[in-house]
Amino acid sequence: MLRKIIKIDEEKCDGCGLCVDACHEGAIGLVDGKAKLMREDYCDGLGDCLPACPQNAISFEMREAPAYNETAVLASKQCSCPGSQPKAIHREASVKHEEIYGELRNWPVQIKLAPIQAAYFKDARLLVAADCSAYAYGNFHQKFMRNHITLIGCPKLDDVDYSKKLSAIIQNNDIKSVTVVRMEVPCCGGIEHAVIEALRNSRKMIPWQIVTISADGEIIE
Repeated sequence: MLRKIIKIDEEKCDGCGLCVDACHEGAIGLVDGKAKLMREDYCDGLGDCLPACPQNAISFEMREAPAYNETAVLASKQCSCPGSQPKAIHREASVKHEEIYGELRNWPVQIKLAPIQAAYFKDARLLVAADCSAYAYGNFHQKFMRNHITLIGCPKLDDVDYSKKLSAIIQNNDIKSVTVVRMEVPCCGGIEHAVIEALRNSRKMIPWQIVTISADGEIIE
């Protein structure tokens, strides 16, 4: 299938391994001191590895690749067979931890209540999500909230212009990346528009992406 997937520039890669740690799916490994995409079907195309790379060696491309296989990813994390990578075992322990404690790193989470400046915004990967998306997508904490600062809202229920608050947050803090998670319903277009407008107003070159969740809890490519 034709889909978005990461591309690693080996000439730029210095083998620091930060992208390996940032990839929650275990799709990236180090081979001969260079980052490699080991399993295309493990790459979900969300790009958490992009802002982790200090050399800007990772980018997106559209090409033929196997579909993302979440079942295989979860199975690999549970694998304790001989020869399995210690990192996979460590990640399984993290999953168990998340089931108890979750991945929320900041408070408050409502966009309209969030401060304009806070210590947790420094070098933050910002997640701006429609509040329904966390209920629609069962693996929301591990998939989207991990290593992110989370802000949520509903443009249909809140009678506010999110773009003003988001503009102020982006302008007054060192934000590394912005991920928007929205539902496929039309009203969620408001939260996507607010983030795009905030990024435009900030005049900063910040990596950003939009992820859309279907009503039955699937990520829409």
